[in-house]
Amino acid sequence: MDLAHTRTRPVHWVATATAMAAVIAGAGLLQPAPATGASAGASTGARGPAAGPAAPDPAAADYPLDCRGAQKLVAATAQGDLDGDGRPESVVAVHCQAGSGTPPHALYVLVQDPAPAARPRVVATLVSATERQTATDLAVRGRTVTATLHGYTSNTVPRCCPDRHRVASWRWTGEKFSQELTELAARSV
Repeated sequence: MDLAHTRTRPVHWVATATAMAAVIAGAGLLQPAPATGASAGASTGARGPAAGPAAPDPAAADYPLDCRGAQKLVAATAQGDLDGDGRPESVVAVHCQAGSGTPPHALYVLVQDPAPAARPRVVATLVSATERQTATDLAVRGRTVTATLHGYTSNTVPRCCPDRHRVASWRWTGEKFSQELTELAARSV
């Protein structure tokens, strides 16, 4: 025996579709205000917020990564004032463009010299290509650089499938970047 309220009719589907359309339309109309870049309570003056020095442009830098004729690609960037001098640095994950496997990857810190027409230059290598690691989830929080490093426990592990995953953080100590590593739990595929 069928109960009357368990049978669907076209009017039920129309009502459901109308309700869903209203929810989607409402979500489209209720968007947050665009970000302005000014902090709350900051005085912008007549000309807007004061612009500080720009972070180095990763596309303009020359990286010491040997790609043996392949193109160097910038995979990720993050900016921040890592040494507290008032000028932002760029942290850049770079790799060689390759058709398969795990191409060489490296993680560099760039500075911008104040001289006119000066190109950004690499001042530190956080992850060298010889370490055979890939950096993802690159971020700068305050003066700390963080990334997830994916690598291999031995040469027998296929280059397609890193089996070691660690969270790394680097902080400028006044002389060099100090690194801290945290192992992530093994992931099943």
